[in-house]
Amino acid sequence: MNRLAGKVCVITGGSGGIGLATGRLFAAEGATVVLVDLNAGRLQAAVAEAGSAAIHHQVADVSDEAQMRAALHDTVARHGRLDVLFCNAGTEGRVAPLSEMPVEDFDRVMAVNVRGVFLGLKHAMPIMQRQGGGSILITSSVAGFKGGAHLAPYAASKHAVVGLMRSAVLEAGSSGVRINTIHPSPIETRMMRAIEHGRAPGAEAAAKQMITTRIPTGRYGTPDEVAATALFLASDDSRYCTGGRYSVDGGMTVA
Repeated sequence: MNRLAGKVCVITGGSGGIGLATGRLFAAEGATVVLVDLNAGRLQAAVAEAGSAAIHHQVADVSDEAQMRAALHDTVARHGRLDVLFCNAGTEGRVAPLSEMPVEDFDRVMAVNVRGVFLGLKHAMPIMQRQGGGSILITSSVAGFKGGAHLAPYAASKHAVVGLMRSAVLEAGSSGVRINTIHPSPIETRMMRAIEHGRAPGAEAAAKQMITTRIPTGRYGTPDEVAATALFLASDDSRYCTGGRYSVDGGMTVA
């Protein structure tokens, strides 16, 4: 129960789903946790729901460099260090054929899903290098291995963060900073409800069933199952793990 004792962890996209589940688990394992999200109301409600004095929050737009830098540097100012950054904020964007996708929707997905990760790496790596180490986790997706019909911007963004991770690993070298991506299959979250609706408005249950048939285990994953992998990668148990792509997908990428 103390795998993260003394560590300070920042989690973006922290107001729900994978981010909140991970925040709860990290706090239970002894970490000081700062949840970052754009929606102040949802973020405050999430912290209240978590009910832990070890969980704090900060409102920030991960696609805005000044705000992302401030979130990380404020964490260091308040808590003394930064040991783990979980770049988890993301958006699915519009569900539509590529030929009908407005460029504004493409740009927004890239801003949150790719620029947000880039800015996290840019500003967290120097902090961690000065400390002598740290762990950066990035939420990609099974869409970072495969394509995604009617989700082209999302799939492209999840491939892109793998390239960012691999490049950052080479730059981090022997500094003690480790960077890895996590690739969930569909998870029981708000995002999947939106994708199901986008694929079949009014027939969301049928859309979910169709998606589930492509998962060998026969079900969606849960936020807690992704959080368990994040815990391993955040902890010293994974001290020799960097540059990895970790699937939490019920076998979906081999189907």
